[in-house]
Amino acid sequence: MATIPEAAAPDVARLTPAQRRAVWAGFLGWTLDAFDFFLMVFMLKAIAADFGVGVKDVSEALFLTLAARPLGALVFGRLADRVGRRPVLMGVILAFSVFSALSGAAASLTQLLLVRALFGFAMGGEWGLGASLVMETVPAAARGRVSGLLQSGYPAGYLLASLAYFLFFDALGWRWMFVLGLAPALLVAFIRAGVEESPVFLARRHEASAPSLRVFADHWKRGLYLVVLMTAFTTLSHGTQDLYPTFLQDQHGLPTKVTGTITLLMNLGAICGALAFGLLSHRLGRQRTIIAAAVLAAPVIPLWAYGDGVAQLAVGAVLMQFAVQGAWSMVPAYLNELSPFAIRATFPGVVYQLGNLVSSRNVVFQADLAASRGGDYAFALAVVAGITVAVLVVCTTFGPHPQDDMS
Repeated sequence: MATIPEAAAPDVARLTPAQRRAVWAGFLGWTLDAFDFFLMVFMLKAIAADFGVGVKDVSEALFLTLAARPLGALVFGRLADRVGRRPVLMGVILAFSVFSALSGAAASLTQLLLVRALFGFAMGGEWGLGASLVMETVPAAARGRVSGLLQSGYPAGYLLASLAYFLFFDALGWRWMFVLGLAPALLVAFIRAGVEESPVFLARRHEASAPSLRVFADHWKRGLYLVVLMTAFTTLSHGTQDLYPTFLQDQHGLPTKVTGTITLLMNLGAICGALAFGLLSHRLGRQRTIIAAAVLAAPVIPLWAYGDGVAQLAVGAVLMQFAVQGAWSMVPAYLNELSPFAIRATFPGVVYQLGNLVSSRNVVFQADLAASRGGDYAFALAVVAGITVAVLVVCTTFGPHPQDDMS
């Protein structure tokens, strides 16, 4: 497998002020996006009790959020390919913040499902726009490390959600917890004041009118491969995260603060994994970095799913997310380096979110599988993680090689 040479990769601290602000915008956008999404994960059981339904019924909200994201990626991505990454990024952050807050006002499960679908539509635009803005702004030699930093925003958002759950849930209840989802709207002011448009977009904006369907058609094989790859990635991520708090609460009977502590620790592990493998990528290259991290997850599965007691479960959770987000650290750089300029704000986001769509029933599948075995969430988690690790390694091994030149 070919690698992108980064032996002389500059430290992130050597980026220009404009480049650093772009990185911060991408990182914080993904952090707060994940924060809003994972607030829901912690409150499945409480919402189910309030509406008098099962956890499986409420978990449909996670499915709808994930299923709506490809449409958001397509609509907002194509708009950003025409008018620029920066203004559309501000719009989607504001939109998903509002829909997150409105989730707390839902009077019925049906209303909640509708609002979470709208939240997913807005959320779908953020990742592709933020990643393209950052990857087009930083030097090629720094992309691997910055990619790891950017992707660490996802577990950072999960960490913030777990911290909010730990500190506020018992006092506020699930409805007021969603109001915390308005916090990302503050990021819009930062982007408006300090973040510049992608220099690559400004230099080549005359090409932005290229017919998107034609460009997609020219790269359909690559797009199909990346949808399969992102299906494996998103299944591994959501399959090891979304039901883990429920697993701790229901199968092990752990209280709010213990559950919150374990999820906080596992997200610290995830952040460390994204940063560590981002640093390693300048030696290993994109694909070898993904494979190394994914392989590391396999031997952790027994401890993570079947650990005996709180300490073992906590260690397993930390190690699992270190490996999972280590593999994910290369996704922003890898997808952008495989994308043609004319649809670069659209292509990475669409293939990513289509992968999410294909895997979006995973949380429902895991909940069903656990219920069919008398609430055995450990079995459901372990089966999905083991199969997905194998699929991800095979897909990455035979994937196309990224290009250094994104100009």
